Amino acid sequence: MDIGLIAAMTEECAPVLRRVRPYRNAGIGRFPGWRFTVGCHEIRLIRSGMGVSHAAEATAALIAAHRPALLVSFGFGGAVNQGLAAGDVVLATRLFRCEAGTLAQLNGPDPKLTDLVREALANNAASGAFQLRRGEFITTDRIENKRELSALLGPDMEYPLLEMETAAVAQIAAAAQIPLIAVRAVSDNAAEELDFTIAEFTSGTMNISIPRVLMTLARKPRILPQLLRLSRNSRMAGENLAAGIVAMLGALQLPSSLLPPTRG
Repeated sequence: MDIGLIAAMTEECAPVLRRVRPYRNAGIGRFPGWRFTVGCHEIRLIRSGMGVSHAAEATAALIAAHRPALLVSFGFGGAVNQGLAAGDVVLATRLFRCEAGTLAQLNGPDPKLTDLVREALANNAASGAFQLRRGEFITTDRIENKRELSALLGPDMEYPLLEMETAAVAQIAAAAQIPLIAVRAVSDNAAEELDFTIAEFTSGTMNISIPRVLMTLARKPRILPQLLRLSRNSRMAGENLAAGIVAMLGALQLPSSLLPPTRG
């Protein structure tokens, strides 16, 4: 089975690539990419860059070039409520888009597919490599205040997680009738309110700009301990996520009923 992986940042892709050597560079258009095999699956990983527009464009490019049978959106996320710790791995059961303080629910992953993926991840989690949870992914274009966002959430939310790409990947995947798995690792817990904005750290194209980071640090030296903590937590999240992704790919077998229609 051909499987497409989509992540936004180098820090999310690199731990996976370290675990699947050998791999080949296989970019698609302007997007960096890699090709490798896990078990009986042929995998193509594409790095989209941050944000919904980059994620949508990269997903469309991946589908146009290779039309995988399954898409996996993965990366880091921030916990909204108590109960998730840095390094926990969360499998999406529902997807939401947050815009202008309003939540809209999207079509989520197929429940049968989610159960299969959970089983594939569970053995690795049981070994103590990471804590596995099921939760809701909330895609946003900016860093949200978690306390304010928590007030918008219903009581049925299990483990809501803030991130910046999954909704876009899901919409492109749904239009192409390709099933989607979404899995993320926690880089910051609910108590960690980020004291900076995406705009302060990135260029107009949502790419991290070192000069902008340095200028922000000069203006806000108080955020240095937070950045160091986030860096440490992100390394842990990346390793846990990579362990889960590679274990899942090696164990996952999809029944024909969950595969997309073939072209012909």
